[in-house]
Amino acid sequence: MFGFHVHHSGLTDDPVISGILGVLFEAGASGVPFFFVLSGMVLTWSARPGTRPSTFWRRRAARVLPNHVATWIGVLALLFVLGEVFRTGPAISGLFLVQAWFPDEAYYFGGNTPAWSLSCELAFYAAFPLLLPLVRRIPGKRLWAVAVAMFGGIWLVPLATLALPVDLGYWFVWIFPITRALEFALGMTIAVMVREGRWHGPGLLPSGLLVLAAYLTVPYVPDAWGWVAWMAGPYAVLIAAAAVADVRGSRSLLRAPVLVWLGEVSFAFYLVHQSVVRLVAWLAGDQPQAPLALAGIAAMLALAVAAAWALYRIVERPLERRLSGARVTG
Repeated sequence: MFGFHVHHSGLTDDPVISGILGVLFEAGASGVPFFFVLSGMVLTWSARPGTRPSTFWRRRAARVLPNHVATWIGVLALLFVLGEVFRTGPAISGLFLVQAWFPDEAYYFGGNTPAWSLSCELAFYAAFPLLLPLVRRIPGKRLWAVAVAMFGGIWLVPLATLALPVDLGYWFVWIFPITRALEFALGMTIAVMVREGRWHGPGLLPSGLLVLAAYLTVPYVPDAWGWVAWMAGPYAVLIAAAAVADVRGSRSLLRAPVLVWLGEVSFAFYLVHQSVVRLVAWLAGDQPQAPLALAGIAAMLALAVAAAWALYRIVERPLERRLSGARVTG
């Protein structure tokens, strides 16, 4: 997502830099299906019998809301500095994470744009205690059929765009929490399959190559299917392969300390990165020359990582520990 927003920041019109950013990051937004599938997978994998819905919701709120509120305030301050006009309705809907339910770009992309996905996640969290018993009751021999049905549903959703106006079709496929819940449910199903030893798919390396091939071909897929469907399956296969490798204790680069650290600050990074990109692009001025543009991109990354680390250390960790009532390690 960082590269995608850098590519679309208007920082430079240099054809070489723009071309490289386009090849590497034009499909960068497709990372959202990865996180929705992963969210369903991780929550199902880590769920413990007997956990009350109220306890689950409190812990999810403690995990998400401190960072969200802090970045919401920060973005409003940034918009004021940049002289951009913001409407009260979108701002309030963004604060309460209901913006994804409004089929209006001024709402779902208002304020801190990446937070629209948190609006979807909030809906997933609300439904999770109801969905988990249903997924756990699926007979083992039918898990593959359910997973295929979820994947098929993801591919059928874009058909709605054939009968909808362009803007409404985009919202329905990319933003609407109910249609995006299919990815979350797919992740939940995969978690049960892996736990019961019923997942039989490619290993990490071929799964990674599948994701790479799908990512590089996204620009050649019809938009409605390229937004979600094209990448959802490869991402699900990769996530399952990583889970199986973890269960088996296989060696993995994902356990490298630097990657573990990046994983810890990734949520904070996701929430702050676009604001940092916008700020640096504004400071760089109108279409700087290539050397300054490259320096700007480096500054965007460095500042986003630094801001994410600060948010993680000052807001996320201490407040999650205090509000969840659980000990937060790491």
